[in-house]
Amino acid sequence: MTTSTHSSAVTRHFSGTYAEARAKFLEAASGRGALIESFVNKGHRGALGEELATDVALLGAVDAKLLLLVTSGTHGPEGFCGSGAQVATLHDEDLLSRLQQAGVALLLVHGVNPYGFSHLHRTNEDNIDLNRNHIDFSAPLPVNAEYANVEPLALPASWPPTPADQAAADAYIEKHGMRAFRTALTKGQYGSPDGLFYGGTEPTWSNKTIRAILRKYAASATHLGWIDVHTGLGPYGHGEKVYPGRNTPEDLALARAWWGADVFALFSQDSVSAHVSGPVVSAAYDECPQARIALMGLEFGTIPDHEMLFRLSADTWLRRHGEAPESQRREIRQQLRDAFYCDNDEWKGMVLGQTRVVLLQTLLGLRAT
Repeated sequence: MTTSTHSSAVTRHFSGTYAEARAKFLEAASGRGALIESFVNKGHRGALGEELATDVALLGAVDAKLLLLVTSGTHGPEGFCGSGAQVATLHDEDLLSRLQQAGVALLLVHGVNPYGFSHLHRTNEDNIDLNRNHIDFSAPLPVNAEYANVEPLALPASWPPTPADQAAADAYIEKHGMRAFRTALTKGQYGSPDGLFYGGTEPTWSNKTIRAILRKYAASATHLGWIDVHTGLGPYGHGEKVYPGRNTPEDLALARAWWGADVFALFSQDSVSAHVSGPVVSAAYDECPQARIALMGLEFGTIPDHEMLFRLSADTWLRRHGEAPESQRREIRQQLRDAFYCDNDEWKGMVLGQTRVVLLQTLLGLRAT
């Protein structure tokens, strides 16, 4: 295979906008004869005026006992990566044949956060981080007392931060350490609606939608393997296998039995991801109590962690400052897109290769149950 042929084979699965990604996904799913359903976010439109929806494609029986679920776009522009992986899977004759022979149904959920995907925001239409929103809202909200001390350091009055702003942040880090600073910002907070990593005060549209999808398409599953594709943290192009499930020895053991010793648990603090309350995948425990569940966040590295945090702060600052000039808005939007999506063939090839390995491992894990 020539380099140019390989390049086009990798690139063709990926898209430059949410609208393009959605069209490619639906076309590929239709071409496979998948059962397709679209959950439309009727209250909002996309950046190009397009319809926003979370689209579902099912290959296999609706009442399948063994279910492999792949979700994309939980954090908006992470969808560029996840969508590419999903579209590639729909074109993977060998993998789909193996799934069919094993009696494993494949459920692809495209664009969990379609608003953020289209508008290039990590958060949803209400600035809510969906991986902090899937909590029990009948209970008291989680408390992150230190967030109030670090928000002014991450979200100064003007952007970019002034030397004085940077000096204040540096002083906090000098005193408390970078880990404490990052943890206070990223673990989630429920008191500052226009702040960073805000979890909301009620279930979002996306939260209700993913639960409805699980109740409809995973109701018969006795075993569920769920891969949620993320980007932005860790070494460039490496797909870290993050375990975001319950802190029980048997659940973590199942994840490592399927996916290997290099599965890192959020609660053990050895993962590139923060230990958060309310990740999207935790909805499986509520909606699929009949199933044995294995969960993974597959996190592909893009840019250095400190640069990612800086760009997320810029994104949140921009949402606070509608008066920002158009040139600054475009620059921040582009920088955020680049932070979550490395638009080159090398990175895309790494994504597709590692995703395929994980899907094959999940298939084998399900088949062995």
